[in-house]
Amino acid sequence: MTYSTAIVLASRPNGNPTPSNFRLEIHELPALTPGAVLLRTIYLSLDPYMRGRMNAGRSYAMPVAIDAVMEGATVCEVLESASPDFAPGDIVLGRSGWQTHSVESAELVSLIDTAGAPISTALGILGMPGFAAYAGLMEIGRPKPGETLVVAGATGAVGSAVGQFGRILGARTVGIAGGAAKIAWLEELGFDVALDHRSPYFEEELAVAVPDGIDVYFENVGGRVWNAVFDHLNDFARVPVCGLISQYNASTPPSGPDRLPELMSAINTKRLLVRGFTQRDLIPAHYKSFARDVPRWLADGRLKYREDIVEGLESAPDAFLGMLEGKNFGKLLVRVSEDPTATPTPRSE
Repeated sequence: MTYSTAIVLASRPNGNPTPSNFRLEIHELPALTPGAVLLRTIYLSLDPYMRGRMNAGRSYAMPVAIDAVMEGATVCEVLESASPDFAPGDIVLGRSGWQTHSVESAELVSLIDTAGAPISTALGILGMPGFAAYAGLMEIGRPKPGETLVVAGATGAVGSAVGQFGRILGARTVGIAGGAAKIAWLEELGFDVALDHRSPYFEEELAVAVPDGIDVYFENVGGRVWNAVFDHLNDFARVPVCGLISQYNASTPPSGPDRLPELMSAINTKRLLVRGFTQRDLIPAHYKSFARDVPRWLADGRLKYREDIVEGLESAPDAFLGMLEGKNFGKLLVRVSEDPTATPTPRSE
């Protein structure tokens, strides 16, 4: 008999989520049936899209049900297997959510190569965020050498990858983030310009940074950043809309003038392409080239990544709420249990 500690959705938030929207529970897991595996969660991915899954409204994916385990991608170790495809000790990628253990169909997990990059990267630069950055940029952004690419949320898992992919493709890259430490990291990543959206002069600084306008704007944020960028979009600019994290907690329409007529006019007169996407839509067209290009770029040093790892499943709600406020720095992960592939830290004598 195996038990799992899990965090479930206790209630739906109205505006900003709070710790009371989550609840810690102990669940008894079912016995293995043919074709199933028992998993121990090592890493849990925390991502902005999860905020939308807490709502009951219509979206591109089903909401998490009240009292159900919170949704999330995971890297796990196989403890027991009733599938010929997996053996105890295998490290796999799955979607077991915010819990320490789970029983899953073997068809829903995939083997991770532990000989290459750290297994945590399967949830970051080599996983869904990295693919969203790659596919959104290739499918919609299509930056050409010498064009100006602006990236919002540029130190996040998606934004940092977008900027580096753009640089590899020959674009001039402008990253937008919040705070001096994040700006310094954007410069380390090789962004041509790094801007702090918290600056009282942000709009003026953006205008100086894009004297020839903006050809591609990769949208992760919305709000003030979008309003500033909008005025500088060139004719035929492309805008992949990956996320709008500044708006996820809004419970009322934003204040200020309604710019929708202005946007529609610009789409028409500037022939803008503004397209929302989810990464799963683009798997057939781009996953093969992503799996070829990105591990190679990572191995040869053209890509860098940063992980923000918090310890223990019980830390997940606070870390998630902090992410919605921009407190994370890099790909946000929860280390739920020991990573058996990690190199031990030498003890000091």
